[in-house]
Amino acid sequence: MWAPPARSPHSNPYGAPPAPFPPPPQYEEPPSRSPHSPPGAAPSRSPFPPVPVPVPGAGRAAGPPLPAAMEPGEPGEPGEAAWGEPRGGSLGGRGLLELAVASGVAAWATWAVLLMPGFRRVPLRLQVPYQPAGPGQVANVLALLRDRTGKTVDLGSGDGRLVVEAYKRGLRPAVGYELNPWLLCLSHYRAWKAGYHGKVSFLKKDLWKVNLSDCYNVIVFLAPSVKPPLAAKLLAELPDEARVVAGRFPFPSWTPSSTLGQGLEQVWAYDMKEVRRAAGSSTEGSQV
Repeated sequence: MWAPPARSPHSNPYGAPPAPFPPPPQYEEPPSRSPHSPPGAAPSRSPFPPVPVPVPGAGRAAGPPLPAAMEPGEPGEPGEAAWGEPRGGSLGGRGLLELAVASGVAAWATWAVLLMPGFRRVPLRLQVPYQPAGPGQVANVLALLRDRTGKTVDLGSGDGRLVVEAYKRGLRPAVGYELNPWLLCLSHYRAWKAGYHGKVSFLKKDLWKVNLSDCYNVIVFLAPSVKPPLAAKLLAELPDEARVVAGRFPFPSWTPSSTLGQGLEQVWAYDMKEVRRAAGSSTEGSQV
């Protein structure tokens, strides 16, 4: 009985398989002849296999050209500005608002980290914000303390510049009282930079709890709200030979012995003997 011939599962059921595609053309190096070969010698062939020749443009399908922002070597998406180019001319309302918010956050962080730690244990009405003295103020303070001797203190010494300058002018010992630990570190650095490390003192003490009975030169750069209670403390503790020099704001109930400078650079000097005499005269007059 006749039976069909067995077929392979991979055979073509529709007849003979199609002819394979011809292989791509290969580049064959032509025979080379050495200049030193004898006449009539057969040319030698390269021992390496033939290398196919790449055809430019064969690896990419034809299509429209790429946009300028997407050309090779250019960053960004279509329509975006290249690196280093500004996105717009001005900030605009939203940009200005963001800049104001960032500035406020930076100012608050500076206050919270640098200035607030020194005020946590001081009542709110006695707190004084830090504001460094200018060169003109420093010069005027030291001019009113010229030719004086005895212990010199700066109540709320801040970054220590007044204490360092006072020591440099011969006012010794020179001591600064400050509660803020960051400002104390800055004061010690300033003293070390000036070559007075270990010669001037910066103490972390509350000026309201310090005994001033041995102080003869007192520097005060404090806010107006602090002056009335501070005046009572100075009257009770300072000796008659002491002199108080106030910067930025005078003592409202005292009459200065001398003053120097104008505007923000103005400073006032008060001799405690005259202040007590005036206070006693006013008291007697009020009783009469």
